[in-house]
Amino acid sequence: MKKFGQILLVVSILFFWGCGNNDGKILPQKTKITESVYASVTVQPDSLYQAYAIVAGILDKNLVEEGDMVEKGQPILQIINNTPKLSSENARLAYELAQENFNGSAAILNSIADEIDAAVLKFANDSINFFRQQNLWSKKIGSKSDYDNKKLAFELSKNNLQLLKSKYERTEKELSTQLQQAENIYRTSQIAAEDFTVTSKITGKVYALFKNPGEIVTTMEPLASVGRSDEFVIEMLVDEVDIVKIRTGQKVIISLDAYNSEAFEAKVDKIYPRKDERSQTFTIEAVFLAPPEVLFPGLAGEANIIIAEKLETLVIPMEYLMEGNQVLTEDGPTAVMVGLQSLDQVEIISGLNAETYILKPER
Repeated sequence: MKKFGQILLVVSILFFWGCGNNDGKILPQKTKITESVYASVTVQPDSLYQAYAIVAGILDKNLVEEGDMVEKGQPILQIINNTPKLSSENARLAYELAQENFNGSAAILNSIADEIDAAVLKFANDSINFFRQQNLWSKKIGSKSDYDNKKLAFELSKNNLQLLKSKYERTEKELSTQLQQAENIYRTSQIAAEDFTVTSKITGKVYALFKNPGEIVTTMEPLASVGRSDEFVIEMLVDEVDIVKIRTGQKVIISLDAYNSEAFEAKVDKIYPRKDERSQTFTIEAVFLAPPEVLFPGLAGEANIIIAEKLETLVIPMEYLMEGNQVLTEDGPTAVMVGLQSLDQVEIISGLNAETYILKPER
């Protein structure tokens, strides 16, 4: 009933304007006027992106089908990767060996630690013998040869213990470095192996697969198209002369070719500041307030972005407005101040009232 009432109002206004004199004389009318900006429309899934491989190779298999739902991180394509697997396995073995050498049950450090324990005991024994012989020699007991032998044995034990401790510290540092290097190589090899598996970056739907198994894969060509399945955005192209009139939150009336004459409401959500130099347009995104039940990527249509609206204002048909913002009255051309403009109507702010007849100018 609401749509029928609007149609009846338009018909009544046209009837009133059309039933004047044959020379096209009419009276301005007070009615609603809406000024809008036209835009072409393409519907796309939210977060739609194209998946690329970061390594070159041959596609082994597609792990999903077009139309399948995928989770974030789920593998979607596999590239042949025998070499990375072997490298990863070798790196794993080297890493495990480095771990065993550093802190395993048969670690090299354990052997040096055992030598240090033995050296400590020998040093303690030689120390006792030396200081005992030194004490005797101070009392002129024993021979100088015995004293020198005990002193030499003491110093050799002391030096040997210090050397073993230094060897332990040096070996520990070397083994720790080797372990860290082996771990880094192993992790790098794992990453390299993972590079041959392309995963989904979002939870959504696979909308397209661009390669078949056996085909060559490069880093420059997309392999799949993935996007959200439950949220769609409206991409609109607006002419550069109109972009300054657009604001986020403005109401948008959408008509899609797939839904004939049915209109859908949306609102401006994002304005991209970069102009396309080829088309001289700016891209704007809008979101549906009540989306259609079924949507597909690439659905096309048209949109009118409502930039201003007045419910009760003086308007005349656009064809009655002459150059220089003048209208033709029975007294001749009259200057007027115009406001909002739609495709077929223009608002008159001043210079004309509802009781002044205007004539249709000759074109």
